[in-house]
Amino acid sequence: MRPTQIDCAREGKLTLEMQQTMERENIDEDTLLSRVAEGSLVIMTREGCPSIAIGRGASTKVNVNLGTSAVRIDPDAELEKVRIAEKYGADTITDLSMGGDIRAIRASVFENSRLPITTVPIYQTVVECGMKDLTEGDILSYLKAHVDEGVSSVVLHCVEKATLEKLKGVGRVMGMVSKGGSLTSVYMLTNGCENPFIEHFDEVIETLRKKDVVLSLGNTMRSGCIHDYRDGAQLMEIETNVRLAKRANEEGVQVIIEGMGGHIQAAEIPEHVNLYKSRSAFPLFVAGPLPTDIALGYDHIAGAVGASMASGAGADYLCYITPAEHLSLPNPEQVREGLIAFRIAAHIGDSMKYGVSERDLLLAQKRAHFDWGGQIKLALDPDRPGDMCPMTGPCSMCGEYCAIKIMGDYLAGDE
Repeated sequence: MRPTQIDCAREGKLTLEMQQTMERENIDEDTLLSRVAEGSLVIMTREGCPSIAIGRGASTKVNVNLGTSAVRIDPDAELEKVRIAEKYGADTITDLSMGGDIRAIRASVFENSRLPITTVPIYQTVVECGMKDLTEGDILSYLKAHVDEGVSSVVLHCVEKATLEKLKGVGRVMGMVSKGGSLTSVYMLTNGCENPFIEHFDEVIETLRKKDVVLSLGNTMRSGCIHDYRDGAQLMEIETNVRLAKRANEEGVQVIIEGMGGHIQAAEIPEHVNLYKSRSAFPLFVAGPLPTDIALGYDHIAGAVGASMASGAGADYLCYITPAEHLSLPNPEQVREGLIAFRIAAHIGDSMKYGVSERDLLLAQKRAHFDWGGQIKLALDPDRPGDMCPMTGPCSMCGEYCAIKIMGDYLAGDE
């Protein structure tokens, strides 16, 4: 069995992926080895493709969800989303396909992308086996199949029966909003059993370890609206995920925890991040969070606001949200809008964690000299501003009354 990134780090051996991380993230060798070994920094790998570092000391990363649904199956549209994710700077892709030929769609995603790919195996398991006929063997078999196909990470929802009991009677407005969590929970409730991922966690670890696949522990108990406050079920899930993450890490499996997400009041976002960080050093993955429920059609903007706050408070990995959130499967243009919004959020969060970037200064300098081409090259989305700006001189907002132009000579100290 080949050594994992954690194995190598504990032996003091730098892998090629670690060397890439040192250069990209400006982390020294001893620090990187220590963080990978302890699990606070994860290196997500894919054979023949660039690796991605997520966690302590690394820049905040952004994930793009895509994939067919049970009611909308358009493989060509999903491939266009893959191309958009690549072009506009996504760090990872998660394929959530639940309609059509799921294996073929996933194969196309692999063929058309060089980004790390994550899946949620329970989705395909339920679609192809059916909830009524689903078995424990099916659940573990599909997990192994996804690993064998070369995914970089899998999301498993390790909710416990005791946690489901905690959910009763708490009076949530939205109940449970996690799709993967609900599918796993229904299997448990239907069969009167414990979670098969927990019952067979040693087998899960062995499966993931073979190809150094990152375990992403899902967030089943996240809030579905800002009036669903943190409750006992959420706290219990955090403790369960941290316990399982430590077991996996001890066996050389890298782990990310989806420890916060959904909908959280803005004032409470830093507190939620701090709560998680006080309990675990593992990278924190957040979906959103959305700090308001009334931004329907603009949830990518609301989500980016929450994501900026979460990243700034210490979250390591953001799952983007599109304008179609809560409404429909996003189209390619909505994927682009959501991705750019969350790349902005990640950049703002990094400025809070690590200080303002040189890129912001360079763009400001270009702006001060009406260098429109220079500004466009430094923009997160170089395509959109090109249609709005002039070729030379001030923009059409102020024209000859531009403050920069009027005061330029005086502020430069010219006589």
